[in-house]
Amino acid sequence: MTDRPHPTDRSPIAILASFSGSGGVERMLVNLMRGFVAEGREVDLLLIRDQGPHLAGLPEEINRIPLGTRHSLLAIPALARYLRRQRPRALLAVKDRAGRAAVLARGLAGTDTRLVLRLGTNLSAAMEGRSALERQLRYWPIRRLYPHIDRIVAVSEGVAADTATLARLPIEAIRVIRNPVITPDQGRLAAEPCPHPWFQKEGPPVILGAGRLQRQKDFPTLIRAFARVSQDRPCRLVIIGEGSDRQALTDLVRQLGIQHQVDLPGFQANPLPFLAAADLFVLSSAWEGSPNVLTEAMALGTPVVATDCPSGPAELLDAGRIAPLVPVGDVAALAQAMGATLDRPPPREVLKAAVADYDQGRSARHYLEELEQNRVV
Repeated sequence: MTDRPHPTDRSPIAILASFSGSGGVERMLVNLMRGFVAEGREVDLLLIRDQGPHLAGLPEEINRIPLGTRHSLLAIPALARYLRRQRPRALLAVKDRAGRAAVLARGLAGTDTRLVLRLGTNLSAAMEGRSALERQLRYWPIRRLYPHIDRIVAVSEGVAADTATLARLPIEAIRVIRNPVITPDQGRLAAEPCPHPWFQKEGPPVILGAGRLQRQKDFPTLIRAFARVSQDRPCRLVIIGEGSDRQALTDLVRQLGIQHQVDLPGFQANPLPFLAAADLFVLSSAWEGSPNVLTEAMALGTPVVATDCPSGPAELLDAGRIAPLVPVGDVAALAQAMGATLDRPPPREVLKAAVADYDQGRSARHYLEELEQNRVV
C-alpha cells in the first residue's frame, strides 16, 4: 500500500477520453457525465484530443482539461502529473488505448487512484482480417496491462466475453453496464421538427440508417438491400452521418440507379427527430459493442431490423424474438427483413420495454458504484 495520502470524498472523478469525431462513444460519454453531475459529483474531463461536435454538449459543470497531445501514449506524463497533483477519487478511462495509458501513468505517478476502464467495442471482430502479427501487437499490451486495472466495464455481454478471452481474464473481472442512451430530455429532443423534407410531408415510407460512413457500419449492404426493396414498393433511404466512405457510397447509389431515392445529408447534431419520424431503422453493421442508435430507435418505438453482428443487437432484440436479426453482409436476408417489417412492424411498447435498462440515471449510478469503491492493493 502506498504511503501517499488517499483521495477524499470531495475529490473529483476524472475521465480520460479522446474527442475526435462525431461518433456514438462521444455522445454516450456526454450523457454519462450529465448523469454524474445530476448525482452531485465533480468531474474532471482529461482530453487527449479536444475536438468534435459533441464537446458543445458538455455540461458547464465539467472541468475540461486538455492534455496537450493527440496520442494516448504521449499523454502519459501530463496524466501522471494530474494524478499526483489532484488526487482524484477515481479515473475512468474510455477505450482501450486510454486504459493502457492510464495504467502506465498511474505507475509513473506513484498514486493509488482507482482505475476503471470502459470498453465499447468487440475488438476481435474489429481486428478480423488483420494479419497474425497485427493482432499479436494489439493483444500483447492488453494481456500485460489489463490485469492492473481495478475494474473493467463492458457495454454488452458480448464485449465482456470477448474482452475476457483476449485479455485472458476471468469473466468475473468484468462488469456489464448498459449505455446511458435514454436521457430525461429524449422526448423533447425527438419532438423537434425533422429538418429533412422527406420526413415533413406525406410520401413513401422512409428507411433510416445512421452512423459514421466507414467499413464498420457496412452501409453498402444496406444500400444494396434497399435497392431490392425499392423494386417492390415505393420507399426512400436516408443515411445520416459522415465519414471517409462518403464518395464510395455515393458512387454505389449512382451505379444502382437509386440516386433519387437515397440521400446522405451528413452529420446531425440531433438525430432523434430522424429516428422518431422514420418508418424503419436498419442497423447493417459488421461489428458493434452496443449499438446506441439501435437502442435510441427502440426507445422511441421505431420499428427496427439489425444484423446479428458481434456484439449487442442479439442482446437488444432477444435473439430475434423482438425484431428481425439477419446475417452480416447478407443483402437478400436484409432486404426480406426490411420488407417484412415495413408490412408488419412490432408493437411500439414491446420495443420500448426491451431497452428500459439503458437509462442515463441508472447507468451513471452503476458506474459510480464501481468508481467509488475503495481500491485494494
